Amino acid sequence: MGGTVPPMQGGWVYIMSNQPNGTLYVGVTADLGRRVHEHLNGGGSVFVKRYRLHRLVWFERHEDILAAIQREKRLKDWNRAWKVRLIHRDNPGWRDLYPEII
Repeated sequence: MGGTVPPMQGGWVYIMSNQPNGTLYVGVTADLGRRVHEHLNGGGSVFVKRYRLHRLVWFERHEDILAAIQREKRLKDWNRAWKVRLIHRDNPGWRDLYPEII
């Protein structure tokens, strides 16, 4: 069987928090709107549910889900201060960005 392999679907890397400078969760998904909706309704990560991380404070789009997964892994290795700086750079008020994506 010949031919080309179709490109992988894109993905999103995102950070959820419970408040400005609060607890952080880094995740990856192919459907950001659906995934954040799941978090808001008690689904998904146990960590997100336990700490009530209902604020989408940062996200980044990738054309390839594998690139998004790689970026998520790198961000999870970052120390907290680096993640906070990333959020402050793009979202200094720690606004909930979910309304902007739905």
